[in-house]
Amino acid sequence: MPKIEFSQQLIVAVVFVLLFGGLSLFLPGFFHLENMIALLQSVAILGILGLGMAVIVIGRGVDLSMIAALAIPSALTLQLATSGVSPVLAVAAGFALAAAFGAVNGWLIAYAEVPPLFATLASGLFLAGMGQAWFFSIESVPLPDALEGLRVLGRGQTAGLPNSVLLLLIMSVLVWIYLRKLKLGAFTYAMGDNPRGARMAGLPVRPMVVLQYMMSAMIAAFAGLIMASSVGSMSTRIFNSTWIYDVILVVVLGGIGLSGGRGGVTNVLIGTALIGTLLNGLTIMDVSFPVQNLVKGFVLLAAIVIDSIANPRNEETAQQGDI
Repeated sequence: MPKIEFSQQLIVAVVFVLLFGGLSLFLPGFFHLENMIALLQSVAILGILGLGMAVIVIGRGVDLSMIAALAIPSALTLQLATSGVSPVLAVAAGFALAAAFGAVNGWLIAYAEVPPLFATLASGLFLAGMGQAWFFSIESVPLPDALEGLRVLGRGQTAGLPNSVLLLLIMSVLVWIYLRKLKLGAFTYAMGDNPRGARMAGLPVRPMVVLQYMMSAMIAAFAGLIMASSVGSMSTRIFNSTWIYDVILVVVLGGIGLSGGRGGVTNVLIGTALIGTLLNGLTIMDVSFPVQNLVKGFVLLAAIVIDSIANPRNEETAQQGDI
């Protein structure tokens, strides 16, 4: 009889099944069709952001600027389209801003050797402040009629499944191909597992760091367009929310080690499913937002402790730069 390996991924999957089953049986309104659709739509954007963060964390980094990259480029796209710029150019400008922003993050970390934690914290504050001070005259930029076709991203359905969920699945496949089938993905795991060894082996570590942060920013901008199409606007104040902690929670809880070089797409999807279900259940139970933050903080702390035990940072790891 084969021995079952109780990995963090398996444990989280079991907890999700038990939580989902318990809420379905004992919480009125949870297993209704309307709530299931709302649950799927809410976890889709979180899952897409988690995929972008996963690429960074596997490469032994962290990106605290993802919410700014979600809000500002997508809001710029909406504003440009409102002012008469063609939809194609408006969308291109938004992604160009995200790519440039990610490249700056990567340069700061790879070439200026600023720790990722501080580099992305500062750059996120700068981008959000620049958007609110220079780009936008209002805090919530509405979706213009010129971009009405984008509503299909966040509000449409295909075969009864929200399009945002289909986009999450498509993005999951693309990130899986990148991590598991391309040399760039193998380089990412090698860098996360042993940065010094990767450099000695001749891998392009510094350009890879820039590429990873560009990918993270562009994935975040894509998630921003889905969100804007879903709610009909983009609030630039979303940067001040605690959403970045939800993204980190999804990644760490799913089993992607903060020490780098471990995990993948499956971990993100499992973590997203668990956190999305938990938050949905708390919302139906009318648990206040501060208490929800308390629960999320406890779960995140527990996940970090488990990660530190499961993936200890040895002396060599510590000398290679903590995030």
